[in-house]
Amino acid sequence: MLSDPLGIEISPRNSTVKSVKQWVVPVDKKLKPELFCHLLKDRKWGQVLVFVRTRKGVDQLVETLLAMRVSADSIHGDKPQASRLKALERFKTGEVQILVATDVAARGLDIDDLPHVVNFDLPIVAEDYIHRIGRTGRAGATGEAISLVCADEVQQLSAIETLTKQTLPRFEEPDFEPDHRVPLTNQLGQVVKKPKKPKKPKTAAVAKNVPGNWVGFDTPASGAKRRTKTGGTGKAPARKRSG
Repeated sequence: MLSDPLGIEISPRNSTVKSVKQWVVPVDKKLKPELFCHLLKDRKWGQVLVFVRTRKGVDQLVETLLAMRVSADSIHGDKPQASRLKALERFKTGEVQILVATDVAARGLDIDDLPHVVNFDLPIVAEDYIHRIGRTGRAGATGEAISLVCADEVQQLSAIETLTKQTLPRFEEPDFEPDHRVPLTNQLGQVVKKPKKPKKPKTAAVAKNVPGNWVGFDTPASGAKRRTKTGGTGKAPARKRSG
């Protein structure tokens, strides 16, 4: 109905911005809190927005950080709106270094100069990954999005890579290499399954003490008495003495 219409799309749907560097760290699930604290200290991260899947997981991570004397606060569905806004304001002003949140905070957060977003857990819905990492790398600034991925999350990782049409680079952290390896994915984001090992062919049962090539099977063993056609032992019958 329009004459020569023009469409302008600022941010294509389901795409990530090039200003955000994305990478994955494979790790066992139980070591995620320790790995995050290690990266925080080793890489000298400043402010970090961390996404955790459950409210319980948010509270546990905040307790771990506070025990290490790292300033942290949380945003999740169980907190009143006033408490969420207060936590966000403390984060924006720099009073809090780490803000831990569920996906309730993935949309609508406007934070200037946020250098790092960490996916402590991958989201169940792949589109939420784009909203999460979109909190960094805004207004022409650069940022990093780091995902701590365990073997149980390979399907979520595959869905994210399929949606964003890219394979996220993996970097294992020394001393945190996972015992349960995260399966590889291909360029289409599909999980690459290892080929199954061929089964060994079944071998026929061999009777005990029988040679493998069956040679001499019908030959009586040494010292055995041979049977005659008449059923004798093969020895000549003893002659009866006369008289």
